[in-house]
Amino acid sequence: MLGDMRRIVWTAAAALLALASACRPRGGCSGDYCGTLVVALTGEPDVLLPPITEQSESQAVLDQIFLKVADLDTTLNTFGDSAFTPLIARSWEWADPKTLVFHIDPRARWQDGTPVTATDVAFSYDAYVDPKVNSPYAGSLRQISAVTARDSLTAVFRFRQHYPEMFYDAVGALRVLPAHILRGVPREQWATAAFGHQPVGDGPYRFVEWKPGDHIELAADSTFFLGRPHIRRLIFRFTSNQQVAVSQTIAGDADMISFLGPPDVVARARAAPQLALYPYRGSVHTDLVFNFVDPADTTRPHPLFAERDVRRALAMSVDRARLLQSVFGNLARVPPGPMTPMWWIWDTTLAQTKYDTTGARWLLERQGWRDSDGDGIRDKNGVKLSFHLLVPTTSGLRRQYARLLQDQFRKVGAEVQIDEVEPNVLDTRARTGQFDAVLASWNTDPSPSSGIAQTWTREGFGRSNWGRYYNADFERFLAQAESSKTRPQAARAWRGAMQVLNSDAAGIWLYAPDNIAAVHRRVAGVVIRPDAWWALIRLWRIPGDRLIARDRLER
Repeated sequence: MLGDMRRIVWTAAAALLALASACRPRGGCSGDYCGTLVVALTGEPDVLLPPITEQSESQAVLDQIFLKVADLDTTLNTFGDSAFTPLIARSWEWADPKTLVFHIDPRARWQDGTPVTATDVAFSYDAYVDPKVNSPYAGSLRQISAVTARDSLTAVFRFRQHYPEMFYDAVGALRVLPAHILRGVPREQWATAAFGHQPVGDGPYRFVEWKPGDHIELAADSTFFLGRPHIRRLIFRFTSNQQVAVSQTIAGDADMISFLGPPDVVARARAAPQLALYPYRGSVHTDLVFNFVDPADTTRPHPLFAERDVRRALAMSVDRARLLQSVFGNLARVPPGPMTPMWWIWDTTLAQTKYDTTGARWLLERQGWRDSDGDGIRDKNGVKLSFHLLVPTTSGLRRQYARLLQDQFRKVGAEVQIDEVEPNVLDTRARTGQFDAVLASWNTDPSPSSGIAQTWTREGFGRSNWGRYYNADFERFLAQAESSKTRPQAARAWRGAMQVLNSDAAGIWLYAPDNIAAVHRRVAGVVIRPDAWWALIRLWRIPGDRLIARDRLER
């Protein structure tokens, strides 16, 4: 009888122990260092090697793995160095007006245990500007003449001239790379190297796995020298488009989406009781970009868009304000140029091409574009005023806009054929000039000098200047803006630069949306930086009393 009682007590105790174990967070986490954040991405990253990609989906992931030397705070003040916080660099000073010295934090480590050194910083700069790598960010580093390692913990940046945004140019685009791993990989092969799908970084999160077509998983690095991240796991789940991403977040299959979009979608998210909405300044603008070169032979001008009056006529045929109101309501603005409200140069007094279908038809007639066969499409010398418009399959907004633009262009006798392609295909075709026009959305840098240089100067040919636009007057104004010592001086130069772009009708500036993110209410400490919503995830947390089933999963 006594033995039976002992067995009963032992069995009950074991059951209680098992129940307690089941209720405890698994995998060794405790307190505020638990939890899984599932992020719904509207697409799949192309590669996780920083100099190669400018896709926002890729940046959201790789910025958890790789650090910059220093980074901006939430003020986004890119003038001087007062608004920057240390990352790899523990401190810095100016040796002279054109020489910046960074002192590397001796605690920084690559995730294989190797120390991060000044050699890594110099190696990374050299890779970013190497034509073999063909980084889209090379233009952002054009004012830096050299980066060298004075010793293992001292990196020296030398500039071509003194100007207000020197510090930002040194750290804004440059993610530090592991020289000891990548030095042996031929740089012309970096875009397809295995490292880009199994990276080793120095950031707050370690790469765990990439399941193509499904997700990327990262795990918090408990030894991260700037402090252990609060959220233990990050899952970046790929979706086929924004509507799917929104639906997954509302249904609870994902914890957040960074951009909701039109009013009806915002209303759906606001009605979901588990979600909190976070408005933040917009960093994205979407434009119709014309190709200035012939897709069949990029050494020749485009048969349609080399004519300025054709571009201007098409711009005049678009009622941008009405399109924006029909799609976004009051949750977006018509840009006065290729810019976002986040930039201090936003200027609604800039002269722009106005909606005027009568004037558009007159311009085309004057240039000899007439409907000679009565099919409703203008032609000239046997060439139809007909072109293809590239749009990504993952963007419901751009697909919707493409159809609205198609209707508007048809009213002035221009035919548009919409090519919906996967984002990676769009990026490849755009970089190589294999398109007529493209709806491009840019998640911009906080500095206009960096973003504009990448997308509208000769330096960006074959990179981010998809349309191969070039105007010497524009580049002269840009140089003046970059070197101006005061904001008023820079503002005058920027105004001149934008007036050149608008006069040239280099593109059609369509919309700059107000950003609203939706995040599960159990996530605390959410701070979103407008230029990079993902920048401060390592400081977010899921308190122990808010954990749900997936937070307790153990790999």
